[in-house]
Amino acid sequence: MADKNGANEFFLQDFTVESGESFPSAKLVWKTYGTLSPDKDNVILYPTSFAAQDSDIDWLIGPDGILDSSRWFIIIPNMFGNGLSSSPSHKNGYPSLVTAADNVRAQQRLLEEQFGITRVKCVYGWSMGAQQAYHWAALFPDAVESIVVNCGSARTSPHNKVFVQGMMAILEAAPQYVGNGRFSSRPEAALRAFGRVYAGWALSQEFYREQKYLGVGGAQILDEYIAKNWDGRFAMRHGSDLHAHLNTWLHGDISANARFGGDLAAALAAIQCRVLLMPGATDLYFRVADNELELKHLRNARLTPIPSVWGHVAGNPRQNPADAAFVRARVSDWLAV
Repeated sequence: MADKNGANEFFLQDFTVESGESFPSAKLVWKTYGTLSPDKDNVILYPTSFAAQDSDIDWLIGPDGILDSSRWFIIIPNMFGNGLSSSPSHKNGYPSLVTAADNVRAQQRLLEEQFGITRVKCVYGWSMGAQQAYHWAALFPDAVESIVVNCGSARTSPHNKVFVQGMMAILEAAPQYVGNGRFSSRPEAALRAFGRVYAGWALSQEFYREQKYLGVGGAQILDEYIAKNWDGRFAMRHGSDLHAHLNTWLHGDISANARFGGDLAAALAAIQCRVLLMPGATDLYFRVADNELELKHLRNARLTPIPSVWGHVAGNPRQNPADAAFVRARVSDWLAV
């Protein structure tokens, strides 16, 4: 079934999430790019990231893109909570917590029931998409040949949690907040503040010190850059959806299940597929040090930091040709194996 925007919809009746809550008529919205091969051996899964929808991240798909749609069949499943797939803003009985693992289990059903796909060439993800890639490798080891963890980690670090909880606090301080991640009306001032604070974390100190923002979006001064690129970035989203995504981010952990019992080292060691760890050298969320610790436990992995001052955004380099070229070259080499 296609929605009004031309995307496709996949319904999971009575889907139960990890918390034990029922998720009635859960819906995944998805899009595809390229052509599925007869042997179904050219599949790349590309999950969305924080607050992003498929149209926000598909810029890197194309014959000359980071993901080559003339070679690969690329599927973008929209995360629960992003406003397209089932989300709190739809008022549909959204659970109090939907984890990355819940998203991945729904995506696995989408691939198998919609396409008959039981194994993918790669799961490519940036940020919260990278967390989902990691979950794919840990939860469905036989279904994944490789993953690209682009500015992400296997478990949300303590410092990262401090940031996430701070962003939740901004939303919860809004007069419109009524509790349980819900709002009586749009928290306009809080959404603007959300973008302003996010701008200080998504990019590095060096980015601002070296004035790399000049010319981005036509900005001539710092205030213009922030106003044009960050003031309205999250205002297009629903406050409840942002809150839900932050909660998903907060609980990111591939070992938080009965199989691994919170033992992250064991979860990492159980991953069978090839893992490309590609952190941003100056990322303030997902540090290179996090991936270095993970690398010690992985069977077959490579650590290739992006040498950039663009912080977390280095992994999503829509406005940065140099970082885009770096990521494209590394991903092309990775997928050629």
